[in-house]
Amino acid sequence: MSRAPSLCAVILAAGESTRMGSDKALLPWPPALSGTTSASGQTFLSAAIQALSPFNDIVIVVAGKNEANLAPFVYATGAVLVRNPSPERGQFSSLQVGLHAVLNQGRDGAMITLVDRPPVGQATLEALRGAFQTALSNGKWAVVPEYRGKHGHPILVGREMIEAFLKAPADSTGRDVLHQNLPHLAYISMDDPGIAMNVDTPEDYRALAGPSVLG
Repeated sequence: MSRAPSLCAVILAAGESTRMGSDKALLPWPPALSGTTSASGQTFLSAAIQALSPFNDIVIVVAGKNEANLAPFVYATGAVLVRNPSPERGQFSSLQVGLHAVLNQGRDGAMITLVDRPPVGQATLEALRGAFQTALSNGKWAVVPEYRGKHGHPILVGREMIEAFLKAPADSTGRDVLHQNLPHLAYISMDDPGIAMNVDTPEDYRALAGPSVLG
């Protein structure tokens, strides 16, 4: 399987997970009973790194105050850790930190996801990468996956879209900037429910595990 030669993954993991009550990046994956580890021994973060690595030259994890807790998982998987010095400014600030790191690594494309998104399937990632290469050749700047009409992650962005994110005001959101550049986006329908899932609360996490955890 060939690699996209200039693509970096960016995992945004600097949030404080206040609604979850514990760092979402370190939750067991696949979901496990509270206080136990998953059969795989993986976390949301390590599983995301493992899933994204075959499709990217480098995986960059953006941490915040949780940097010390995430570092062992990041370095054990060969990823790169960068810190958002002001995570209280919100998720968009972490996105900008991550995209600066992409450019600093000499790359000009990124596959962006959030650490609270369950890893999507390998076939999905390969299809998205192929769609991204096609979109770039057709003058698009980014590919956004959707599942049953709901937009999700990971999104793939080229150099022009990276620059649009970096030039945007600090109080922007990623959605705002994408919507400002709609003519340059390609929306790709995918048959993978993980595209549109996110895990914000203990209830969300238990729902992923199904009856075995809910009892």
